[in-house]
Amino acid sequence: MGKMERRTIYLEELRVNSLKQEEDKVRIIEGHAAVFDKWSEELGFLVPFKEKVLKGAFKESIEKDDIRALFNHDANYVLGRNKSGTLFLQEDETGLKVRIIPPDTQWARDLLVSIERGDISQMSFGFTVLEDRWGYQDGIDVRELVKVKLFDVSPVTFPAYTETDVGVRGLVEEYNKRKQTRLDEERRKNIKRLELLKKKYELLGK
Repeated sequence: MGKMERRTIYLEELRVNSLKQEEDKVRIIEGHAAVFDKWSEELGFLVPFKEKVLKGAFKESIEKDDIRALFNHDANYVLGRNKSGTLFLQEDETGLKVRIIPPDTQWARDLLVSIERGDISQMSFGFTVLEDRWGYQDGIDVRELVKVKLFDVSPVTFPAYTETDVGVRGLVEEYNKRKQTRLDEERRKNIKRLELLKKKYELLGK
């Protein structure tokens, strides 16, 4: 299993709603921590690439794994947990839908105010890759996340830096490997072209 990665997306729909629970109204946080089939902005610095999440990438993980909702990926600020019934995750047509019932604590109440004001409008998810596909498109490396193990979803103040959370060495190795593969393919194509030209010249010489 690879190193932990994090991805942050901007969605205006991160919101605070009310949920009627018995006689009380409970305030909840709702939004999407990921969207399907949309290319990200260019990620990486040393190794630039674009990425998209495929539908079904989270399905197995949200059914079996113990997942938390945190604030800013900080384990000291637990907003909810799927095993305790305070975090609900599902894949819908848009992506990974999140519903969190936060604790009735001062810091959580403050967070709800910040979300309602629009000061915090992004969500992020922490994961490791179980299956992905790499390719090359429009002059840049691209990656499709096919299957991931989800660890947490988090409303965040700032997007995570890719270099901080992705194993840079692993990405560089992957990049170099794919670059060498492309060079090898080009070399083979050039050899074939030369062989065809040689045959043409031989035929013309006859």
